[in-house]
Amino acid sequence: MYYERFIAGRYLRSGRFFTSVSTLITIIGVMLGVAVVCFVMSMHNGFERELRTRLLGTTSHITIFPYGQPTISNYREVMADIETVDGVMASSPFIYYKAAVSSESAGDGIVVRGIDLDGEKKTANIAGDIILGDYSFDIINLDDSTAAGGILLGVTLADRLGVTLDDPVVLYSMRGEDLRRSTRPRVAKFYITGIFETGMYEFDAQMAYIPLGAAQKLFKLGDEVTGIHLKLTDIFLADMVTPRLETKLGGGFDVIPWNVLHRNLFSWIEFEKKILFIGFILIVLVAAFSIISTLVMLAMEKRAEIGTLKTIGSTRFSISKIFVYNGLIIGSLGIILGWALALGAAEIQNRYQIVSMPAELYFISYLPIDVQILDFFIAGIITIIICFLAALYPALRASGQSVIDVLRQ
Repeated sequence: MYYERFIAGRYLRSGRFFTSVSTLITIIGVMLGVAVVCFVMSMHNGFERELRTRLLGTTSHITIFPYGQPTISNYREVMADIETVDGVMASSPFIYYKAAVSSESAGDGIVVRGIDLDGEKKTANIAGDIILGDYSFDIINLDDSTAAGGILLGVTLADRLGVTLDDPVVLYSMRGEDLRRSTRPRVAKFYITGIFETGMYEFDAQMAYIPLGAAQKLFKLGDEVTGIHLKLTDIFLADMVTPRLETKLGGGFDVIPWNVLHRNLFSWIEFEKKILFIGFILIVLVAAFSIISTLVMLAMEKRAEIGTLKTIGSTRFSISKIFVYNGLIIGSLGIILGWALALGAAEIQNRYQIVSMPAELYFISYLPIDVQILDFFIAGIITIIICFLAALYPALRASGQSVIDVLRQ
């Protein structure tokens, strides 16, 4: 063992009471800075993961839209080509248009999505969001010996319309009509077979799902669709698979991965992460000033010992190393304790869900935790660098003391 490390540890353990308390406060400051940023980043990661899961449960990993035209006419051939691309697991056509809806007691403007139940089940998680009824468009037999198709409504939309299972709703569409002439909207009557809750307000309050064929008739599309949903083997392959799809399709389509489709939302989340790290750095900088003051006081307290070390041949570099080691010891202890505190708080939050959230606003009732080792590692590296820099000034000041001046005092 180098004697500088031995002396550094001894200085921290055997200082006067004031210096020892100052050292303890400094370690606590570093610990709290590291613990707070690691815990908050873990909560942030958990929120982002949950948000991503909810979004991709209602949309898809990649969405394909026609470019320069409103619909895709040869969607079956396009899907067959798409599914040969490496990384693509499944595909499903859809129709996406706005329409008016009315019940016996209310009306509203909504977004209607026409889907193929089997195909959509492979690319999204609508079936898992059903809270009442079934994930089906089963034909409902009515009392007057007629039949009507089913519709899936968001829970907030159903509440606003005052409807529940098996209740009728009517959809109205003017799409494809010549509005310059006197014309009537196309009308389709559906009976509610399922009510879903995604936790995302814009979906639960505005979205309705109907059979693909019924949507084609309602919106006067013939045998065409407005887009295709894709599911990948791994969502993080989206940026890699997108250019492959563009090459395969050869133009005429917009291929939009999930992180581009929701770019604004996830960009804001990344911006918040940067703000959190800036706040963390400021906290550690405050602790760094405490390290400087602690080591300066330690250098003043150990003037005689420093003079003795110089008289027996210790160099300025060796003296500096003693105080740099002190700063690194303080930083390392703070980092380790901060990591332990953050992991403990994360485990408590996961188990007991102490930090709660209003589910009606944030789609989840508590803050989930997702511990990322990389975040802990980056926080530790930044902290140790700041502690090293903070120790340089006291180290240089201590090593620059004159032996003659020290011995005179």
